Amino acid sequence: MGTQVANQETMPVAVGAAAPDFRLNDQDGKEFHLGEHLGKKTVVLFFYPLDWSPTCSKENACFTQSLTRFVKFGEVAAISSDSVYCHRAWAEARGLKHRLLSDMHRSVSKSYGLYLPQANINQRATVIIGRDGKVAWVKVEADMTKERDYDEVEAALAKLSK
Repeated sequence: MGTQVANQETMPVAVGAAAPDFRLNDQDGKEFHLGEHLGKKTVVLFFYPLDWSPTCSKENACFTQSLTRFVKFGEVAAISSDSVYCHRAWAEARGLKHRLLSDMHRSVSKSYGLYLPQANINQRATVIIGRDGKVAWVKVEADMTKERDYDEVEAALAKLSK
């Protein structure tokens, strides 16, 4: 039974599956409830490992600068296992304008199958959830030290919006 749990936590959620609902607080302490957005708009979740790390810092700075590329398609949020307080300090220090959700208990990364138990963090991944509440697109980055391809994410969103 332990193997089944480990696989569930580390096997990315399948395209076509119902997106696991969740509630997490952002860097301002505001609650984000996935269920409130379903049926209204597409939701894009950018999972990343850690605030303050070199790749995540660069990637989130680029993400803030390119935010308009994604918000035109739907609701956007970034998720890591860092605390609300860490997110707030990082956002202020780096001038980040997008929502940073705190998954300190790793419950969301585990329910989406993006948990890395050996490092106790989540993988670098993008999950797009359609208005119908189903996972429409998932991309887990094979090399966590490299940024995701924003053009690829935007193309996936454009294809889904047709």
